[in-house]
Amino acid sequence: MRRLALLLVLLACCCAHAALPPDRFDTSDLTRLADVTEPTFTTDGQYIAYTVTTANTATDQPQSDLWRVRYDGSERTQLTSTPDSSEWRPQWSADGRSLAFLSDRKSQASDDASKADADASSDDAATQVWMMAAHGGEARQLTHFPDGVDDFALSPDGKRLAVIAYDPELPPGATKPKNPLPLVTERYLFKDDIDGFLGPRHKHLYVFDIASGHAILLTPGTHDEQLPAWSPDGKLIAFVTRRGDDPDRAMNYEIHVIAPTAGAIDRAITSPAMTSLNPDWESRAAWSPDSTRIAYLRSDYAHWLDYSPWQLAIVDVATGKESDLAPIDRCFYKPRWAPDGRSVYALVEQSLVTHLARIDIVDGKLTELDHGDRFDFDLDVSADGRIVVLGGDDRHPYEISAVEHDALRPLSDHNAFLRDKRLAEIEAIHYSSKDGTPIDGLIVKPVGWQPGQRYPTIVRVHGGPVYQYSREFMADWQAYAAHGYAVLAVNPRGSSGRGFDFAKAIYADWGDKDVQDVLAGIDYAVATGIADPERIGVGGWSYGGILTNLLIASDTRFKAAVSGAGAANFIGMYGADEYVREYELELGLPWKNRDAYDRVSYPFLHADRIATPTLYECAAKDSNVPCEGAEQMYEALKSLRIPAQLVVYPDQHHEMTVPSYLRDRLERNIAWYDRYLKQPPTALK
Repeated sequence: MRRLALLLVLLACCCAHAALPPDRFDTSDLTRLADVTEPTFTTDGQYIAYTVTTANTATDQPQSDLWRVRYDGSERTQLTSTPDSSEWRPQWSADGRSLAFLSDRKSQASDDASKADADASSDDAATQVWMMAAHGGEARQLTHFPDGVDDFALSPDGKRLAVIAYDPELPPGATKPKNPLPLVTERYLFKDDIDGFLGPRHKHLYVFDIASGHAILLTPGTHDEQLPAWSPDGKLIAFVTRRGDDPDRAMNYEIHVIAPTAGAIDRAITSPAMTSLNPDWESRAAWSPDSTRIAYLRSDYAHWLDYSPWQLAIVDVATGKESDLAPIDRCFYKPRWAPDGRSVYALVEQSLVTHLARIDIVDGKLTELDHGDRFDFDLDVSADGRIVVLGGDDRHPYEISAVEHDALRPLSDHNAFLRDKRLAEIEAIHYSSKDGTPIDGLIVKPVGWQPGQRYPTIVRVHGGPVYQYSREFMADWQAYAAHGYAVLAVNPRGSSGRGFDFAKAIYADWGDKDVQDVLAGIDYAVATGIADPERIGVGGWSYGGILTNLLIASDTRFKAAVSGAGAANFIGMYGADEYVREYELELGLPWKNRDAYDRVSYPFLHADRIATPTLYECAAKDSNVPCEGAEQMYEALKSLRIPAQLVVYPDQHHEMTVPSYLRDRLERNIAWYDRYLKQPPTALK
């Protein structure tokens, strides 16, 4: 009995971490963080509306509310507070007196005959467009689409909406069945991480008249439309779509425009040879002030997928003539026109940072408007030329700032509690990989770091793979550092921020050069004296989970690993996830290119090379990287009697949202690393 009691104590120690001093950032602080997004100006530039998402601990769900602040920084006001629903995507009316937005509130009853087609179960919450006064107060529901609204844009005169909505699942007046209908599909792409299984229904563009409540379908057909944007003169709506005999097989999105009238025919204004405004890039068509041109992003996605940088381009709406505005070998984001039409503002990614820049229309000259170790995520420009940028740095999550004279003036402050926290120091590192390739990254020093002392080190590998770690606030890094870990965050080949050649170096060859780059980063961290070579852990999510599997199958130095939403048997993933087109382009067909699939699947096919205790995590509804990937690797390690654990988060997609699950995941990660990096291994629960 005494031996059993001792064993239970050891198990408790390895599955829970000790309480930290209150000035450390801990897992409990995850629910205190506020996510600030979607800044948008009133026409006169006096006010900015934005969205703040926090954790509702009572419902254990994220909750988004709308806020407003004056440009001078005064009158920061919360406009909505609805514990049982969220509000987001704010858009001002032209006179600044009203604010339209999306909300998943329960529908308001309506006697309007035009809304009688709403589903019989209208008490259910479905996302619709609502509107309220600029100062807040009671909102009224504008739309009543049976299956909700996916996206919308308010017309310049404030009288109409461009709405993206799914075809109704049921005929008008039909009673909703007690159980979901069977899925019947003949589509090449039959699943999506957010929308789930895809059948014959599609997302189409409607124009909705606010006064009458009538909606007109503008784009019927077996294709989908996204990202609506009105021209300033109100005569056209731009949107993105894939067309052709089988739109699911088309790799490239095109920008189309259409008049907002019944019977109008849309037309493409960008070339199908390039992809324009892939919705994953989260950037909309930006109309010039005179409604004649559109600034947008494009890339050679059909040949190089996201390895190809997203370039800033302009298209003449009347002629379709396209041109690159600033042909540099970097990614652009979120273009906006200056009011005089002489320049475009955009975010430009460089190694480790992303900054706001102004690009001259005539000569393409690029001028950065903010500087330093920061990451900018969004922006807006008012009709009178005022600019706000949403961004942050190592110690500050995203907040909104006014851009004035190349300086930033804070406008929002929703994470003030972090000023009372003792946060970790983060430094940029630069070193050479095995073949001499220069590599960049970041190293996070444990809180209380002392020179000359080595620390257990967690190597974090990012998703994508075309993404990069930047100078932005990373909550998990701060929690690891607070618990005594150094964190090594490397941007290996395949990452963005360093140009096309650097990114495409791993095309169809995952786990070769990027593994070399990460291992060289570990050698660097050991050589600098901060990393303990006997206590190295590794982990990541998405491609970070994939690369974790590749690393532990390539090197036995890792004493613990956490592979989240990863995979290793890519023949097994073909058809199980949402990337069938990308697999066929990059790796070929499994029955014709078996060698390519075997090459990138070596962690599964050679699992006997793995000696690292590994925690596998996945989200049950993830169609991006489904649980099959984690399950297969978990089973392989269990078969080999290597310590392993599998955690499945119910009802979650690839980007997990439930606050308690996010905290649970981080706590499990820390406990797993503690078990193998801070004390001798013990038996698993």
